[in-house]
Amino acid sequence: MTKTLKEYLKEVKEKGIAIGHFNISNIEAIHGIYNAAKKLSLPVVIGVSEGEESFIGRDEVACLIKMLRERDNYPIFLNGDHHYTFESVKNAIDAGYDSVIIDGAKLSIEENIKTAKQCVEYARQKSKETGHETLIEGELGFIGQSSKLLDKMPDGVSEETMTKPEDAKYFVEQTGIDLIAPSVGNIHGMIKTGNPKLDIDRIKNICDSCGIPLVLHGGSGISDKDFKEAIKAGISMIHINTEIRVAYKQALEKSLKENPDEIAPYKLIEPAVEAIENIVEKRLKLFSNL
Repeated sequence: MTKTLKEYLKEVKEKGIAIGHFNISNIEAIHGIYNAAKKLSLPVVIGVSEGEESFIGRDEVACLIKMLRERDNYPIFLNGDHHYTFESVKNAIDAGYDSVIIDGAKLSIEENIKTAKQCVEYARQKSKETGHETLIEGELGFIGQSSKLLDKMPDGVSEETMTKPEDAKYFVEQTGIDLIAPSVGNIHGMIKTGNPKLDIDRIKNICDSCGIPLVLHGGSGISDKDFKEAIKAGISMIHINTEIRVAYKQALEKSLKENPDEIAPYKLIEPAVEAIENIVEKRLKLFSNL
């Protein structure tokens, strides 16, 4: 049997590398991501936000990832990305997800703690019943909520909304979460003129304060240099979504334009899946120092 996600997170921390997390909006995107991971023999996390999960099907995607992992004995995991209520987190846990993010970033820290703690307690109890562990990730600090190409910084994102190390430490102690997603200069989406730089010192200070794996959301548009420094400072998992969406759309538009008489969906979509595979392979190599 393959190691658990928690074991892989410990392993990458020791090696000074990071696990790649890639969102999907449809089933075929899994193939592009999985093909890239297998090519490099690296663990990979598939992410579905509440909206993506609703479109694909919560149980359907959970069954598919579980089947791939067991059939191939391969470390592919499923994460419920940005779930905003206890009920939605509970549903993902019940479906057998390997991890779920309770995103209370827009709540007060006390309300965020209350909801995250409820999710952790349910996950622990469910693990005792089923033997399958679901990690709970909390989010502290605001980085926006859109995976789009942006003209400017998302509304509400500023240095004031970045995560403070002392707040992160308190949050972890009060909730018992397994992972934490901080705001450290990262944003959701990609700014057309270039994303801001990451606050590497802040990442290191949060890592030292918390003692649990740090997850970098909003990875699309971040420079390779910042990625490497962020991993060195303590980031253990990196989320990529917007880059995948852009690559998929551009490849699909080209395919439709070049094949106006084609009506077989799999033939039209194949170049888009290959585009995803190329993006994921490039990112996985960077995150693993290959």
